[in-house]
Amino acid sequence: MNGKSARPQRHNNGAVVLKLDYSLSEEQEQISNKIVDNYKNHVDTLINAVCGAGKTELVYKVIANCLSEHKAVAFAVPRRDVVIELCHRIRDAFPSNYIVSVYGGHTERLEGDVVVLTTHQLYRYENYFDLIILDEIDAFPFKDNRLLNEMFFRAIKGNIVMMSATPSKDILEYFSKENREILELNTRFHRHPLPVPNVVVRVGILKYFFLISALNKYKKEGKKVFVFAPTITICEKVFNYIKIFVKNGNFVHSKCVNRSEIINNFKNGKYDYLVTTAVLERGVTIKNLQVIIFDADNSIYDSAALIQISGRVGRKYDAPEGEVVFLVNKTTNSIEKAISTIKSKNTHLQNMLLMAKLIIYMAI
Repeated sequence: MNGKSARPQRHNNGAVVLKLDYSLSEEQEQISNKIVDNYKNHVDTLINAVCGAGKTELVYKVIANCLSEHKAVAFAVPRRDVVIELCHRIRDAFPSNYIVSVYGGHTERLEGDVVVLTTHQLYRYENYFDLIILDEIDAFPFKDNRLLNEMFFRAIKGNIVMMSATPSKDILEYFSKENREILELNTRFHRHPLPVPNVVVRVGILKYFFLISALNKYKKEGKKVFVFAPTITICEKVFNYIKIFVKNGNFVHSKCVNRSEIINNFKNGKYDYLVTTAVLERGVTIKNLQVIIFDADNSIYDSAALIQISGRVGRKYDAPEGEVVFLVNKTTNSIEKAISTIKSKNTHLQNMLLMAKLIIYMAI
């Protein structure tokens, strides 16, 4: 596709309909409006928001604005599984528009009112999009990948919105310059704190004993569990051991050809727990989910990854709490930094709620 001369085909000639079954919080509404203003003024935006803040909902207004002007819009993420999930959400939000997903093995249709795609597929759209929204900028394989970054910027002919709960120093520095702005959202949409991980130190076989006991406890309480493992080998090893003692589970990783089926079966209640690698680190929201990170002291986990994984818990309005366990041989700097960052975000929430109470008190 030669984006230099191409214009996106308009698939809906009627009014753009943004359909939400809920209202944005006051903070979300303010940021959403600011993103639209930035786009109109040709200002690029970084949304620095905590896990579970509702980042996707923040960009619906700017998408609607672009669609009303027949602009070309892309929503890019690094991973295929998240594209599939995200495409369903955007279709629900814009029922009158044609939303197309593009990823490896799924490239029959390349044009739509909104193109939801993996960052790898941006090479097809040189100088094509008036707006590109890029979520999970700190995720593999986009993070620190020079080629993917070049493809991203080559696909833009308008402006960008980037989103992350854990932006790097380089990204923060990039958006501190002229015609760029950083918008922060340090509270989850339901106004409950982020789960503070509990560090459990166990060595050798004792680590498995703890894991089995915890899974059986959550099972009795009717709670679903993700057990994260740092590598494919460890993922399969952990599952093959614990499945003897804890039934109704499965494992999933990037080399599982049927991983979409496994994940859907988990969502539909077929499994009580999944042992997983980073493939479920992002983009999946499960009610009453608990998280255990097996070998959280592994060098593969930096503080950003630990924060992202912890953010899988408590994402539902009617289930805003849950447990996160770092199961380790020893604590690490990454673990300490992740916990410190989460506590800092929670302090911001506490201060904000205290200020709101004070305003109400003074008004009485």
